[in-house]
Amino acid sequence: MRPVLLKLGATALTLGATLASAVYVTAHLKNPSAPLQPTVLASQQGGQVGGVTITPGVRQSDVQPVTSTYAS
Repeated sequence: MRPVLLKLGATALTLGATLASAVYVTAHLKNPSAPLQPTVLASQQGGQVGGVTITPGVRQSDVQPVTSTYAS
């Protein structure tokens, strides 16, 4: 009898959580007029943020390449 009660309790808890999450999701619908990404970098003058110039791309340097990541 006890295993049946545990199974019924677990099933009721699962169904309750599923129902509660479904109610929450339907109550908080997505705003279709919201932007996908904020325009943070476009609002900065000259592409500088705190004295750092932001440029697209990768530049080569004279730094030794990382050949091992082992640390003890």
